[in-house]
Amino acid sequence: MTLELKGVSKVVEGQTHVYPTDLTLEKGTMNVLLGPTTSGKTSLMRLMAGLDAPAKGQIIWQGEDVTGQRVQDRKVAMVYQQFINYPSMSVYDNIASPMKLMGVSKTEIDTRVRETAELMKLTPMLDRKPLELSGGQQQRCALARALVKNAGLVLLDEPLANLDYKLREEMRVEIPKIFEKSGAIFVYATTEPEEALLLGGNVATLWEGRVTQFGPTPEVYRKPVDATTARVFSDPPMNFLPISKTGNRITFGDGQAAPATGPLLDLADGSYLAGFRPNHLEIGKHAADAVEFTTTLNVTELTGSETFVHLDHHGERWVGLIHGVHNLRIGEALKVYLDPRHVYIFAEDGALVAPASYALAA
Repeated sequence: MTLELKGVSKVVEGQTHVYPTDLTLEKGTMNVLLGPTTSGKTSLMRLMAGLDAPAKGQIIWQGEDVTGQRVQDRKVAMVYQQFINYPSMSVYDNIASPMKLMGVSKTEIDTRVRETAELMKLTPMLDRKPLELSGGQQQRCALARALVKNAGLVLLDEPLANLDYKLREEMRVEIPKIFEKSGAIFVYATTEPEEALLLGGNVATLWEGRVTQFGPTPEVYRKPVDATTARVFSDPPMNFLPISKTGNRITFGDGQAAPATGPLLDLADGSYLAGFRPNHLEIGKHAADAVEFTTTLNVTELTGSETFVHLDHHGERWVGLIHGVHNLRIGEALKVYLDPRHVYIFAEDGALVAPASYALAA
């Protein structure tokens, strides 16, 4: 059982929402669509579901071309960010509703409702109305209604975005377990890199209507094919700095130099773009060959155990994620350090030249 997109695109009133996309999703896989708002995640999902017809291309489901097939005729379930339940119906009837429309027998409906409710931890609430449930329970009810259809393709469009932090954490743990038991193809849209990493499986990174990379989630995170993918798969986004390589030396933007080690030693002489994630900037020198930068501190944000520092480096805006809470003065110079082993090297056009040494060792 596979879902295959062949050159699928979406155009609305002359504006391209999804550029020609090739993507193959296999049975029993979790597939995360990761990208910022308006990157094309929902548009791509609607094409997969059959809610929208592609401008060009084909959608192949289990070997059959379903490009023009109605969504009602496909075994697809979709759950939106704004989860929807029928307020006048019990949880039991909410879950049973799609099967009643499909003409499933009462005995089978009862069996499948109770099995799915048990899976979603809703058994004690089957007689309640949705408005008597917590937000997380209401979302589980919407998910149960989608799963009970035994759909081969389950599409989840930012389903946890409206839940509080604790509920999101609980559901992030539960969803992969549900996915493993169902055997369906799951597609999960999110704007959060951390959520993609927690869910695992595969990830497709999206930027302005294009899928920039698709593959196993840890591999895409550690070895992004280009600077755009690296920016998408980092929160806050990856920082960048122009560098040049001459002999066995790397010269950074404002003149600092460091020995070329590991993959950097094999670089051809020339100009490149260095990328590094916010959590790899430090305000203490912990590596002997760490490169020192003098920046101006613009803003600090405390998270409790960590501090986000927003920095200006000769006109470039950087963000650092520093462990601990620090008493730093806004507007003053701040020295920060970067271990060369945490640096990704991209060509000037953004293509990956060399992943960071730490990523190769992971």
